[in-house]
Amino acid sequence: MNKIKEYRERHGLTQEELARRLKIDRSSVAKWESGCNTPRLAHLLELAKIFRCSIDELVNEKK
Repeated sequence: MNKIKEYRERHGLTQEELARRLKIDRSSVAKWESGCNTPRLAHLLELAKIFRCSIDELVNEKK
């Protein structure tokens, strides 16, 4: 899910800062960004709020 990394960097957040806002471990964010794991729906909803985008924008490869 390179989109999460793209949006995180665009918003000037570190993995640690994003993890803190989501109340999860930084390693979870790292796993999402590397494609080793995918966020749960609840986390996708929260990510969309933080990044002010749709879930669709986060999960689809096309811009």
